Amino acid sequence: MIQDVVAWVLLAAVAAYACAGGTDYGAGFWDLFAGGTERGKRPRWLIDHAMEPVWETNNVWLIFVLVIMWTGFPVLFQTVFTAMWLPLALAAVGLVLRGAGFALRKPMTRLARRRIYGAAFAVSSLLVPFFFGAVVGGLATGRVVPGTTASADAWSNGTSVLAGLLTVAATAFLGAVFLTADARRFDAPDLVHYFRLRAWCSLGVIAVLAAVGLAVTHHDAHYVYDGLTSGVGLAVVLVAVVSAVATAALLYRTATGWARITAVTSVALVVVAWGLAQRPYLIPTSLTVDQAAGASTTLRWLLLVTVIAMVLVGPPLVLLYRLDTRGALQPLAENDLRGTAANRDPGTQR
Repeated sequence: MIQDVVAWVLLAAVAAYACAGGTDYGAGFWDLFAGGTERGKRPRWLIDHAMEPVWETNNVWLIFVLVIMWTGFPVLFQTVFTAMWLPLALAAVGLVLRGAGFALRKPMTRLARRRIYGAAFAVSSLLVPFFFGAVVGGLATGRVVPGTTASADAWSNGTSVLAGLLTVAATAFLGAVFLTADARRFDAPDLVHYFRLRAWCSLGVIAVLAAVGLAVTHHDAHYVYDGLTSGVGLAVVLVAVVSAVATAALLYRTATGWARITAVTSVALVVVAWGLAQRPYLIPTSLTVDQAAGASTTLRWLLLVTVIAMVLVGPPLVLLYRLDTRGALQPLAENDLRGTAANRDPGTQR
């Protein structure tokens, strides 16, 4: 049925947004924890140069998700934005501050102002994925149903907190993998080691959070838990795990190009597994796809416009990412990433 097709398109858009590391390709997390001015200079230089050509591109998918939600599934849109308006509003504020911070910190000449804008960028990049993940976790628990009023319990429960932390960890993992590839492209071996180690650490954190999450969701989001631990959902999760392990191995061999692919695949498969786990519900177990869908005529037009949009927008996005990963958009000056022997080893800044 057409509403099922639109629901899968919505899930694919969510996966596309997640696969690029959310709001900032996962780089903001590492900017926040890069250290002080001297210690964090080289990682932040790499982050600035890697993000600059494409830093707003990924928000295309976020807009795409919102349009499909309010047009194709108005009941879902109304329910989510009524019951959990606060975390969504905080995420929206974070998106604005994140963009403003990244855009304004570079032209600032005073160190104090650069720090302020840099902190706005980095902290917002941490909070935005957390709040988005918390909303998803709240939906998985079934605490939100059509007609639910705003409540902190809807998005501050154990499942929501774990989902938020997992989202942050996943964006950090993707960001570290992407930056490892960028460091190799810019011929900065010290930063290859720097971000490769952080990718491995992120993967370990994800494994721990996933194990804890299974225990929590077993009682708090049982329907989704059953879907993820049996049938097709379990098979997809296992393939995602294999892809994540393959990413760690490829990073060890410094095969960063393939590592990008396997890392993106692992995150995309987790999103798909989540969608499979809660079908036929958009909100387990109170709102099915059929119940949330808009008028059939609206859905047909929405699907047609979506196809046209993907034909018009999809190829330019692919070309943009291709040019960026090949370094064709903004080559990095040699003196930007090549410093003294001390600067080439982040450990000496400790």
